[in-house]
Amino acid sequence: MSRSVLDMSVSLDGYIADTDDFLGGDDGERLHKWADADGESGQPSGPAMQFQDEWNAAGAVLAGRRTAELMDHWGGDHGGLPIFVPSHRPPGPAARWGYPLVTYVTDGIESAMAQAKAAADGKDVQVRGAYTAQRALEAGVLDEVQIHQIPVLLGRGRRLFDVLPSEIELEIVQVIDTPQATHIRYRVRR
Repeated sequence: MSRSVLDMSVSLDGYIADTDDFLGGDDGERLHKWADADGESGQPSGPAMQFQDEWNAAGAVLAGRRTAELMDHWGGDHGGLPIFVPSHRPPGPAARWGYPLVTYVTDGIESAMAQAKAAADGKDVQVRGAYTAQRALEAGVLDEVQIHQIPVLLGRGRRLFDVLPSEIELEIVQVIDTPQATHIRYRVRR
């Protein structure tokens, strides 16, 4: 059965990007440094490899419009996966004509998630974007939250959970601590 999993890197003070949509640090990638390849092998090491395997085993992606557009819809697919984008506006030209695996869903987050899970065919749906995650939590269609908490304070920017409709209880499923990040997986309690 498909699970919907938000998977995000976040600073200790709750930011997923700075005010210019960069991920912190001098090179704009601080929040993703934990997943960098090992210099000797060229492959991610330890937990990074485990998470990469999870991402590669997913069956679909549900991404917010802002995230999808910032990433240019990952070039039309997310590692070969179909991408579903909940939106109240029609897609731009690239997504409309050039990216056949990108589907804009205009009838709500519930419909977008249902379509993504159907396309995932029993595999996980990776959720991308703070606003979309908040709406999925609000609608009760987000199953798990996986946070890669990075030991840095960005001090400003875009927060992951800025506005939530109410208190949401989570259950800790797994914690992996590394020097680069603490990886915490939660199940959303219903």
